[in-house]
Amino acid sequence: MAAAAAAAVGGPQPPQAEVPAPGLALDKAATAAHLKAALSRPDNRAGAEELQALLERVLSAERPLAAAADGEEAAAAGGGGGPGAAEEEALEWCKCLLAGGGGYDEFCAAVRAYDPAALCGLVWTANFVAYRCRTCGISPCMSLCAECFHQGDHTGHDFNMFRSQAGGACDCGDSNVMRESGFCKRHQIKSSSNIPCVPKDLLMMSEFVLPRFIFCLIQYLREGYNEPADVPSEKDLNKVLQLLEPQISFLEDLTKMGGAMRSVLTQVLTNQQNYKDLTSGLGENACARKSHEKYLIALKSSGLTYPEDKLVYGIQEPSAGASTLAVQGFASAAGTLGQLDSSDEEDQDGSQGLGKRKRVKLSSNTKDQSIMDVLKHKSFLEELLFWTIKYEFPQKMVTFLLNMLPDQEYKVAFTKTFVQHYAFIMKTLKKSHESDTMSNRIVHISVQLFSNEELARQVTEECQLLDIMVTVLLYMMESCLIKSELQDEENSLHVVVNCGEALLKNNTYWPLVSDFINILSHQSVAKRFLEDHGLLVTWMNFVSFFQGMNLNKRELNEHVEFESQTYYAAFAAELEACAQPMWGLLSHCKVRETQEYTRNVVRYCLEALQDWFDAINFVDEPAPNQVTFHLPLHRYYAMFLSKAVKCQELDLDSVLPDQEMLMKLMIHPLQIQASLAEIHSNMWVRNGLQIKGQAMTYVQSHFCNSMIDPDIYLLQVCASRLDPDYFISSVFERFKVVDLLTMASQHQNTVLDAEHERSMLEGALTFLVILLSLRLHLGMSDDEILRAEMVAQLCMNDRTHSSLLDLIPENPNPKSGIIPGSYSFESVLSAVADFKAPVFEPGGSMQQGMYTPKAEVWDHEFDPVMVILRTVYRRDVQSAMDRYTAFLKQSGKFPGNPWPPYKKRTPLHPSYKGLMRLLHCKTLHIVLFTLLYKILMDHQNLSEHVLCMVLYLIELGLENSAEEESDEEASACGPERCHDSWFPGSNLVSNMRHFINYVRVRVPETAPEVKRDSLASTSSDSLGSLQNSGTAQVFSLVAERRKKFQEIINRNSSEANQVVRPKTSSKWSAPGSAPQLTTAILEIKESILSLLIKLHHKLSGKQNSYYPPWLDDIEILIQPEIPKYSHGDGITAVERILLKAALQSRMNKRIIEEICRKVTPPVPPKKITAAEKKTLDKEERRQKARERQQKLLAEFASRQKSFMETAMDVDSPESDIPMEITTAEPQVSEAVYDCVICGQSGPSSEDRPTGLVVLLQASSVLGQCRDNVEPKKLPISEEEQIYPWDTCAAVHDVRLSLLQRYFKDSSCLLAVSIGWEGGVYVQTCGHTLHIDCHKSYMESLRNDQVLQGFSVDKGEFTCPLCRQFANSVLPCYPGSNVENNLWQRPSNKSIKDLIKEVEELQGRPGAFPVSISSETNLSKEMESVMKDIKNTTQKKYRDYSKTPGSPDNDFLFMYSVARTNLELELIHRGGNLCSGGASAAGKRSCLNQLFHVLALHMRLYSIDSEYNPWRKLTQLLEEMSSQLGNEEQQPEVPILYHDVTSLLLIQILMMPQPLHKDHFTCIVKVLFTLLYTQGLVALSVKCNEEDRSAWKHTGALKKNTCDAEKSYEVLLSFVISELSKGKLYHEEGTQECATIIPVAWSPESMEKYLQEFCLPFLRITSLLQHHLFGEDLPSCQEEEEFSVLSSCLGLLPTFYQTEHPFISASCLDWPVPAFDIISQWCFEINSFTERHAEQGKALLIQESKWKLPHLLQLPENYNTIFQYYHRKTCSVCTKVPKDPAVCLVCGTFVCLKGLCCKQQSYCECVLHSQNCGAGTGIFLLINASVIIIIRGHRFCLWGSVYLDAHGEEDRDLRRGKPLYICKERYKVLEQQWISHTFDHINKRWGPHYNGL
Repeated sequence: MAAAAAAAVGGPQPPQAEVPAPGLALDKAATAAHLKAALSRPDNRAGAEELQALLERVLSAERPLAAAADGEEAAAAGGGGGPGAAEEEALEWCKCLLAGGGGYDEFCAAVRAYDPAALCGLVWTANFVAYRCRTCGISPCMSLCAECFHQGDHTGHDFNMFRSQAGGACDCGDSNVMRESGFCKRHQIKSSSNIPCVPKDLLMMSEFVLPRFIFCLIQYLREGYNEPADVPSEKDLNKVLQLLEPQISFLEDLTKMGGAMRSVLTQVLTNQQNYKDLTSGLGENACARKSHEKYLIALKSSGLTYPEDKLVYGIQEPSAGASTLAVQGFASAAGTLGQLDSSDEEDQDGSQGLGKRKRVKLSSNTKDQSIMDVLKHKSFLEELLFWTIKYEFPQKMVTFLLNMLPDQEYKVAFTKTFVQHYAFIMKTLKKSHESDTMSNRIVHISVQLFSNEELARQVTEECQLLDIMVTVLLYMMESCLIKSELQDEENSLHVVVNCGEALLKNNTYWPLVSDFINILSHQSVAKRFLEDHGLLVTWMNFVSFFQGMNLNKRELNEHVEFESQTYYAAFAAELEACAQPMWGLLSHCKVRETQEYTRNVVRYCLEALQDWFDAINFVDEPAPNQVTFHLPLHRYYAMFLSKAVKCQELDLDSVLPDQEMLMKLMIHPLQIQASLAEIHSNMWVRNGLQIKGQAMTYVQSHFCNSMIDPDIYLLQVCASRLDPDYFISSVFERFKVVDLLTMASQHQNTVLDAEHERSMLEGALTFLVILLSLRLHLGMSDDEILRAEMVAQLCMNDRTHSSLLDLIPENPNPKSGIIPGSYSFESVLSAVADFKAPVFEPGGSMQQGMYTPKAEVWDHEFDPVMVILRTVYRRDVQSAMDRYTAFLKQSGKFPGNPWPPYKKRTPLHPSYKGLMRLLHCKTLHIVLFTLLYKILMDHQNLSEHVLCMVLYLIELGLENSAEEESDEEASACGPERCHDSWFPGSNLVSNMRHFINYVRVRVPETAPEVKRDSLASTSSDSLGSLQNSGTAQVFSLVAERRKKFQEIINRNSSEANQVVRPKTSSKWSAPGSAPQLTTAILEIKESILSLLIKLHHKLSGKQNSYYPPWLDDIEILIQPEIPKYSHGDGITAVERILLKAALQSRMNKRIIEEICRKVTPPVPPKKITAAEKKTLDKEERRQKARERQQKLLAEFASRQKSFMETAMDVDSPESDIPMEITTAEPQVSEAVYDCVICGQSGPSSEDRPTGLVVLLQASSVLGQCRDNVEPKKLPISEEEQIYPWDTCAAVHDVRLSLLQRYFKDSSCLLAVSIGWEGGVYVQTCGHTLHIDCHKSYMESLRNDQVLQGFSVDKGEFTCPLCRQFANSVLPCYPGSNVENNLWQRPSNKSIKDLIKEVEELQGRPGAFPVSISSETNLSKEMESVMKDIKNTTQKKYRDYSKTPGSPDNDFLFMYSVARTNLELELIHRGGNLCSGGASAAGKRSCLNQLFHVLALHMRLYSIDSEYNPWRKLTQLLEEMSSQLGNEEQQPEVPILYHDVTSLLLIQILMMPQPLHKDHFTCIVKVLFTLLYTQGLVALSVKCNEEDRSAWKHTGALKKNTCDAEKSYEVLLSFVISELSKGKLYHEEGTQECATIIPVAWSPESMEKYLQEFCLPFLRITSLLQHHLFGEDLPSCQEEEEFSVLSSCLGLLPTFYQTEHPFISASCLDWPVPAFDIISQWCFEINSFTERHAEQGKALLIQESKWKLPHLLQLPENYNTIFQYYHRKTCSVCTKVPKDPAVCLVCGTFVCLKGLCCKQQSYCECVLHSQNCGAGTGIFLLINASVIIIIRGHRFCLWGSVYLDAHGEEDRDLRRGKPLYICKERYKVLEQQWISHTFDHINKRWGPHYNGL
């Protein structure tokens, strides 16, 4: 026995006598019972020893190796025996022992009874569907399993369903994580009180057995782990894990037994004594010793030491009393480490890809070896976790460890253990190949531990959680540092992370950062962090690694070869590792008491910044042409400042640094703003697309409030505290437009190409406008911010609710108050927007529910500044302006093109008042003056946008001016005070009226001003006096800025000389190559006011257009808020500004009036040099060309539009299309067709036939008709099933197979129609083309590989005119319409003659005008289209004959195609013809052409005249008996079993075309007699015996009256008497009675029954007549449909009187005496029922009342579908499919893309679409809520019919909000299915390659 053999190896042999040899299960049970008894005695030492010995034997870790050939080698190879019987045996023993001799299942049940289930704690893995309720959650990570969620009450809460990414556990019952109100019914009761305490002996055995079992497991893990030189391969690890699967599962099952068992397990796992006894490896057991050695090796190789080697790190083993964690030695070890290079073996792999950028290693003593490198295991739990990490978190182990969490004691112990292993987790994670999976598993565990505030606080206090986390993060990032190249590349000492490293690229740091963010969300933990200076220093150190990462250098020469995509990693890293912890910390600094924290952060942040500036060697100028978007230190500083002022009432100046530091601080954020403008001006185009990507990400909604907003805020702070002149000149210098700001008409820009000047100038002004008007951090409340953000997004575009949630930047920390979906969001939304319900446009594009701004929002709140700040794409700004324009036009507020409106701002917070000094500084005024002048003089490179911004800045200045100055004082400061400068003071209000006479400019010698110079000097004054009258000097912004900078630095530091670099940096020296600059003096004589007034004239195009409004209406000065000025263009803006200027000071008012009095001379025309003229001409020519092109395009567009409107209404099948095919115009001799390819018109001829563009598709829509009106419901429980027995297709199938059982095959195939399933439907768009043109068109498509939507090889194409999808061409039959009319004249031949003619015509072979024998082009085409029609459907839908390939089959197929098309048209008309008229389908119908093609082919098969049913209908056969003749042959189908409509089509298609109207009517009359008789027979079978005899009697009495043949009573009685001769009515008395419901038949109900029986035939016949002869259908009421149709078909005699009630029998017109022919027909039936009475009866009752087809009815709420189907197992493979889907036509459940259910390379959905819909499938994807359409070899996503409360789809259930059915959409889906228009309406099709 294996056990005995093993025992020989392992340890001391137990005496045999005591333990019976383990044999059968019985023995096991007996042994277990015996041991349990032994252990229950008071003195149980003997029992304990006995049990130990048994366990030693059963659970020996040697066994798997002994099974291998040779123990030692096997151990070395790390192999193990197969998962043999031995392991199972061991498990069996354990179960037996635990149960103590009883049954294991009973034991489980017993333990469960003691489960105090206060917590749910259900653990799930990735992809599990769980719920999160924000209303009930305390922690943002709270989650519930579906069961607890549905059991709790969450109505009206903000909850959503989600698919778990990493796995999780249910928090129901845990009041630390969620509010108790949300607990489910099971976990509401605190049940501990009423659960009895656990009997001692129940779990006694477990306490003995489990330690050994767990130790055994640990030994297996040790054995299995081999540490070769390379990292152990995945395969080995997985192999070991597979072996251990049963053991771990066993443990997992134990945890599920409930609280009692869990507490035993906790005891076992945390007991240190047990662990020590079993694992010390000191025993004499060789195996145990070896295992312990392996464990030590594994520790070492992991770069960890086992503290036994005490001397290595001078850490004393903590005394026993201390905490169990080795980390206690934290403080003593700090500082003992020098250069750090512990186990970084993974260095090598990362370094090759880095090229020249050398990785930097830090020597650092912030870290502590004890955190990184020491582990001491003291319990099973600790070592188990160690191996779990070593094996990279196997799912089973993780689940086991988490399943234990409901046990509180375990939870604490496990959390501590987890923290202790934190560094080791990080190391393993860095090396892992599967870091994604591993990350998920880590977070799966940590989120359960750290979301609990109480626990997090405890671990923080006892285990230095924060120190560990920060240290581990720092250590992790250190492995990928490189030298920073920012600023001073050679001497830089700064290091940054390398974004190209796998660590950043793959987000490997994510789990650690996410844990960090998670614990910072707890107030108590965050407070500790903010108080701990050492931690703050370390953290700032960590943040500085990201400062300046991913540096971009502008490529100036050629395009960069390789576009690096590292920026994704960089932005993600800054957001996750820097910004989110920052928001977490900020959320705890909300009140005054927390000022201290802010001071700490700000202090260390500034220190870090100062270090950074020193490290990169920064003085005053940023290095040119480089930018980094990552300045996390700046942003930390900015956000804490903002919080300090906003929430903590801190004095801003107390936390600001000195001026010099502020100057440095503003440089880099300003550099980013300038670079944004450069990128948008295409100056970085050589750096590739990725730089645009960075610019966009920087402002994108998820990043903006951690990136651009803090940057702008920091600049606002700097601007409010620095010298305004310095700041303004810095801005223009950074934006490189200094040289542009000159009065001269020409200038040289040394740093910017001319083509970029305009956009850079716009950029600079836009930046200033944003800087001065943005109030996000300067005084707006949270609700105001939310409102402004929302308005900005809504103004750009209408938005759905979810995209708004996504676009509005919330503080990333969910505790920040603005939680998405919180009340403030909803209330603000309803205040600013109107909801537009989802509409469905006929074009098929599905609209979602959208929110659109209210009118008053456009009126008062539209803020272009906010829009510009928040747009990712520049086109969105334009879109917002277009929408604004449209609103003004619509509401009649302003007709023209408005300018962006000026919006009043929220008042500034007092701390930032200094910001407004920017508006009142001379530098800005000079710039504004210069720009106004340049615009007025039409200098180049200025745009309306520039003017708009200039005016905006002036207006801002007027709004924010200081207190109004007294006018006297202003006048006193005369001209003498301003020699050196342009303006007297710095107040904009007074500077506006200051006249500037002369300006000295530096211009190139070529400039026109130079020539004008002499002019000026010879004018009245001499040059000398000029000088005194205040000629302004050349104003150089750069010089100004330098001067100011110098002053500040001198003020700040005595040793400034050493700091400042030489002033002339090479960049600004005048370039030598440029033409020499000379000085010229310009005469200006303008003030800002006069320039504004002249601009008004210029803009309005009229002289003196400005007239001060207050001269007429003095009121205007008292109440300036005039709505007239709020919307408008530049003219309005100028008027508004002048009005404000006048309001601000009387002086300005007076000056404005003066200026207006002087009639301004027109602006002198500029003298234009030849060179300039040339460029201007060029410009003009370009402009004109552009305009011409625009005009052409517009014209083309309108032409196309009008074509679209007339020709192509593909989308709605009902629309009317002018058909080219005219069917009844007598004046035309021959039908004329237009070819849409070559454009020629002409008739279709034999040699050059024309064809209709058609789409052939197989359809099973008809087969889905049922006989009840209510559509079937989609099954949503196991009980509900849908059976297809009652569908039209099934009924027809049964009928055909019944006929084929008893009758001759060839005759059966003429008695029915097929095509209910897989019938071919033909539709056309109505356009025609020559067939030869079509062939060349197809050729060209074949060569054009771009078209992917359809497959040209399958003959698919789109109509060249209307682009409708098509796959064949139906030839038009040559012929004239007049002919048609000749044939239509009624002749007065008797019915007898007509019948004869019909018979002769049918017999004449090939009686076609075109003789078929001659192969013309036309007949070839007809054959090829017939082939297409056949190939459209699958073989199984064509071949019904018993002998495959018989001609009867083709014959059947062809007339069934006609039937299918007629039936479908009837369905499209709603199932009846009451509406009449030529319906839309008729206009676009191709039935006429189709009939020709079918008839042509039918004539090839002449029916043997003996079998022609026509004879049976119209002649009495002589000898009836001979027919029965020989019994061997199967008889033909009796005529009464024939389907009359099929007979009609056969008769008509057998006639030579075109058909005589007479012949048509004759055929209809004859067939009607048969139909009527069938109705009577069916009626007679339906009623009971008494009724029958009664009718038989009454009818017989009237038989001899004159019109007996037209009386239904007589006919009925005759039928009954005839059929009574056979056995048809006999069988009855027995079992059948029950099935026939006794109905009291009155004459009225019988008449109704007969009419209903005949109607389907009449409808199809009328349609046919309408198509063949072009007669319109009359419209009528439903009740008179029968009479109208029958008279329209000519069945009713014309002289028929309508007074007395209409009787259907009056339509009968018998070709031969009625009674004779009826008895002949009945005779056939009788002879059949002789043998098969049952079947005979069944065949007579035909169900003709089919209702319209419907898709399945869906439930109101999507959740009902989802909950049933997403866990449902597939019937084929019994697994739960990954992508389940359900067919909406028949309710079948299928696996989408499921390989398990693949058959012959077809996946299940495709297969089902062929079986259920003949190639068309409509599936609802359960996990995505989306509907997918399969059509043949293509598929498309149709959209969803389930929308949430905001009218939005939720594809893939990402948001997980409740979804409700949208009936309109479902109706549209059904409509497209029935009308076969999926191909036309849905645009995005792709091939599915049978893979769905």
